[in-house]
Amino acid sequence: MLLAGVCTLPLFFVIDRPQTTDTLAQIKRTGVLRVLTINGPNTYYEGANGALGLEYDLAASFADSLGVDLTLEVTDNFASLIPRLLRGDAHIAAAGFTITEQRRQVLKFSRPFEQIHQQAVYLRGSKRPRRVEDLLGRHIEVVAGSSASERLAELKVHHPDLRWAETSGKDAEELLADVWAGRLEVTITDSQTVALVQQHHPQIKVAFVLPHEEHLAWAFPRNVDPALYSAGNEFLRSIKQSGELNRLIDRYYGAVQRFDYLNVATYRRRIFNTLPVYEPLFRAGGEQARLDWRLLAAQAYQESQWDPKAVSPTGVRGMMQLTKVTADRFDIPDREDPEQSILGGARYLRHLIDRLPREIQDPDRTWLALAAYNVGFGHLKDARILTRQNGLDPNKWVDVKEFLPLLSIPKWYKTTKHGYARGHEPVKYVTRIRSFHDILVKIEEQEEHRHGAPQPQLTFPAA
Repeated sequence: MLLAGVCTLPLFFVIDRPQTTDTLAQIKRTGVLRVLTINGPNTYYEGANGALGLEYDLAASFADSLGVDLTLEVTDNFASLIPRLLRGDAHIAAAGFTITEQRRQVLKFSRPFEQIHQQAVYLRGSKRPRRVEDLLGRHIEVVAGSSASERLAELKVHHPDLRWAETSGKDAEELLADVWAGRLEVTITDSQTVALVQQHHPQIKVAFVLPHEEHLAWAFPRNVDPALYSAGNEFLRSIKQSGELNRLIDRYYGAVQRFDYLNVATYRRRIFNTLPVYEPLFRAGGEQARLDWRLLAAQAYQESQWDPKAVSPTGVRGMMQLTKVTADRFDIPDREDPEQSILGGARYLRHLIDRLPREIQDPDRTWLALAAYNVGFGHLKDARILTRQNGLDPNKWVDVKEFLPLLSIPKWYKTTKHGYARGHEPVKYVTRIRSFHDILVKIEEQEEHRHGAPQPQLTFPAA
């Protein structure tokens, strides 16, 4: 661990390995784009069904646009990213880099593709630091080489007593977990990571936001081949213009934009003290309906908080809140029997998924089916028609969710076949299920892969 606060951050005294002027041509000739990244929730990680992460998805799409395979070079810590890139270990670094003046001295950045903030985080119930002056004398730790360390160095100019420690042995997620466990008073990291980790550690809280917005971008060596640099910028421009960038951002962060501390804290407790009773039933229902059992469990929690006797004012009943009509349709005689309810809900969700047009791909297919479960297939169809009529993609959840709420406004619902609907509810419904599902997946992965490690290099064929 490095104690900081005595001097400004060092520059990277690494000699650039010259890129040839035909690097892009070589990439196409060899059929491989090498991208340097780091393991983390915002960059690249292994999910249950393969590689995930915003930076991974962007890099994979760029490789695909070039007609080449993607090879990920996964480094151990953030501090090693710039030296490795300058040594020529990869063509591009896609690793959650923010554009800073210090980094501009050794790197060339692409056009920015997302905006974030650095946030000071503390444990709910402890003394809250409300401004920079309140950080003086506190136990602060940040990731070495990160934007947070640069921002602290800038703040130290006006606050010479500011002290903090930097670590290369932990990532931002681990430092946030240390705050949650009471081992660390304060850490500073980006708003993306904080929002994701708050789902799993709801007691951590943003104390205040540091000055200045930051922009995420890809990093290249300063002597990058102009053709490669231009191709990267053109790709990022086109993916933003097409709306695909917003869809990717929604995929990873849409479910955490509205964070509910009390709801998530209660949910986490019930995962350990209630879910084990019903987990075999969710697994069986998921297997029969070809669904992720954790998705069914998340949906059931949103429906009933895993209460098999739950009854709504409208008469829907049971774990999956089935109507009498739906229960009869799927041969469920007792809606308050948890096994029957889960099986009926699984069959109904599978029916809705299969009913959607074939061209709709996951995860959008699942999100749209869940919305139909909540609001009805006819209303979902109306919202998709409005989405198409207004020039957006009816097969993408990020677009359709903008038009579902309009079904409660006369100007809009009077033009639809199925009329009025409480269109805000399916949007909240899907958002919460996504969040509950993500939390459950994360907890399961933590239990199963507590001592696992990412592969140092992974190659993904072009689509």
